Amino acid sequence: MRPKEFDEDAVADAAMRVFWRRGYAATSIQDLVDGTGLSRSSLYNAFDSKHGLYLLALKRYGEVGAANAARLMAPEPLRERLRALLMRVVEDELREQAGPGCLAANAALEAAGRDAAVDAALAEHFRQLEAALLQTLTEARDAGELPAAREPQALARFLMCTIQGLRVLGKGTARQDREARLNDVVEVALSCLA
Repeated sequence: MRPKEFDEDAVADAAMRVFWRRGYAATSIQDLVDGTGLSRSSLYNAFDSKHGLYLLALKRYGEVGAANAARLMAPEPLRERLRALLMRVVEDELREQAGPGCLAANAALEAAGRDAAVDAALAEHFRQLEAALLQTLTEARDAGELPAAREPQALARFLMCTIQGLRVLGKGTARQDREARLNDVVEVALSCLA
């Protein structure tokens, strides 16, 4: 057997971008060949199937998401860190060339509940974000930035729903109304910290 002649991380990134743009069902093997630069046989030999490559892409997206969640550990006050996180989502949704949204949310809408391996990958992705939010909120409550009566676990879950809701609302709102609606959601979410 010849050794792999490609960078698996680069292939995972390329496949992630293809699946992110097109979704799992609409992505063909030819799309993956075109997107990764690998031949069909190399894709099958290295990843067994389109599904195997999809799981790798979801795992890679989880690593990207973990890096974003780590930004919650910045030294700014809690409200500023959370505003920055939420506004990154809003900015994505306001771009002239709207992006494909959140790959995890897209996967949840497309395949969750029908594919145990996808469900497990998504659960891990959402667990990482929830854990980062929980840690941030718990530390803020302990430091007096968050009222003692506020439950960090419930707030972390609420903020996760807010993030995903911003993505869906951004995709489903007319451009002329989008910014005002998304900003309203951010302000109401931040008001829950008081």
